[in-house]
Amino acid sequence: MKLISWNVNGLRAALGKNAFSWLGDEKPDFLGLQEIKVSEENLPKEIFELGFKEVATNSAKRAGYSGVASLANFQTSVAKSLFFPDDEGRVLEHRFGDIVLFNIYFPNGQKDEQRLAYKLDFYKKFLAYIDELQNLGLSVIFCGDVNTAHKEIDLKNPKANAKTSGFLPIEREWIDEVVKHGFIDTFRQICGDVKDAYSWWSYRANARAKNVGWRIDYFFISQNLKDRLKDAFILSHITGSDHCPVGIEIEI
Repeated sequence: MKLISWNVNGLRAALGKNAFSWLGDEKPDFLGLQEIKVSEENLPKEIFELGFKEVATNSAKRAGYSGVASLANFQTSVAKSLFFPDDEGRVLEHRFGDIVLFNIYFPNGQKDEQRLAYKLDFYKKFLAYIDELQNLGLSVIFCGDVNTAHKEIDLKNPKANAKTSGFLPIEREWIDEVVKHGFIDTFRQICGDVKDAYSWWSYRANARAKNVGWRIDYFFISQNLKDRLKDAFILSHITGSDHCPVGIEIEI
């Protein structure tokens, strides 16, 4: 299976830019979208014309904010969030066989200390939840915009951003914990310490053209899926958002 994740920064805007024209070449079996910024009632009809058999959404109560959508060519049972009060439309959980697949738009902590605390609480509760799933013998895949770069290699200017949410030690330590708990950063597993590989660029200062970016979009898999992982990639040539798609190929 080919699984792809993409923060589209507004689904209607992305559709208006013909930003999904690459789907015919990539042919993903699953596409997890974050920050769709549209309610389920107002979901554009074009999303149902992209060639997927199933479409699931979780929209924020606040209009024009957050939200996730999952498009799949296989049947899953879907839950919106089982570990965190989710008024912001951040989580879609898919179960099929012994696999639990998450499409998540993790909170951004840059606004203020309160939002940073919210982000860290979300992180903590999510890790506890996927630990429980592992203890039940289930395999876990989670993808999405994690809103944190893990190591210095994962952003262009680590020293300049050492006190910026998204690269704070306390945020990066959470990803350390994810790895300690047996989850694998698929991109690093496949690509090693390749440099200048990013998934998000600011709209300011011509950052994308200069490749001044951050790698904050991920696929993590549980240890028991390690031998099934065949590829991991960043589709940095695809435009239409300030993020680009990331993905994996895995035997399921």
